[in-house]
Amino acid sequence: MSAYDSESQHGSPAQEDNEQPVYSETVLATDTRQKLMSSSLVLSAVGISHQVSQTPEKVLLQVSADNLHAARFQIQAYAEENKNWPPRPDNSVDSFIPFLQPPTLLLIGALALFFSVTGPWSAQSLWFAQGAGNAQKILQDHEYYRLITALTLHADTVHLLGNCFFGGFLFHFFCKLTGNGIGMFAMLGTATLGNYINVVLHGDQHLFVGFSTAVFAIIGMLAMLNRHNRISKHYVRVIPFMAGAALLAMIGSSGERTDLGAHLFGLCCGFGTGWLLGRPFLLRLRDSMLLQTGLFMLSCMIIVFAWKAALS
Repeated sequence: MSAYDSESQHGSPAQEDNEQPVYSETVLATDTRQKLMSSSLVLSAVGISHQVSQTPEKVLLQVSADNLHAARFQIQAYAEENKNWPPRPDNSVDSFIPFLQPPTLLLIGALALFFSVTGPWSAQSLWFAQGAGNAQKILQDHEYYRLITALTLHADTVHLLGNCFFGGFLFHFFCKLTGNGIGMFAMLGTATLGNYINVVLHGDQHLFVGFSTAVFAIIGMLAMLNRHNRISKHYVRVIPFMAGAALLAMIGSSGERTDLGAHLFGLCCGFGTGWLLGRPFLLRLRDSMLLQTGLFMLSCMIIVFAWKAALS
């Protein structure tokens, strides 16, 4: 006899020897087999005798009048306890995995190798004369390629090592979230914009070099991307911004040749780019191997052509 057959009774063995109870009260009427069976198991677990019967439209779970209140309480308590079960899948967890490992060693190696060629800051160096960030030449002579070439030059070994260590570490995890092509292109574009804003606000007499603008751009982008995985409490949402500001204060505002403006505007531009990278339609583009490869190659070509323009 199936659970849907009428006059199916569930009770204790002692009741079978005595007079059968009258199941006159319907405690549950449903057309869902799972709900019926779970409710029947609940009543059986607490020792409430009940009966399953069937009508043309519904299946009924019936109890005696003196057990009606207790049966309703047990079924309602079970429903309240299990209303969020099974749990919904956590869509906030980012399952993106880049096709290739981030080119961290390639980036660090390229900066170090280029420094071995250019050497430290020198007014007589062709590399610094043609590629350093010079606000006057950028604003008046429109040599905008300097906004990019300046990122690849370093004033001394200390600045190079600091940017390679912090920049390489942050760039690695940034590309883990965005993919190599989108990450490289976003870093280059954001750092270039940060340098340009810094030049405009400083005026014609400003000179600058260094990869640190890109490092702080990555910090800003990571902060905003991390913000998308936070719960919607206001005090928690500001934690990434506080972390970015703390890093700016610790490693971005000290030292004899530190360009605080470049660090600050790199960080602020990173916040904006990071917000854009967190949009759903851009997150979906991360899975395109063609786009990732194309943007990575384009980023490398932009740097090459910027130096070609500087040395021509």
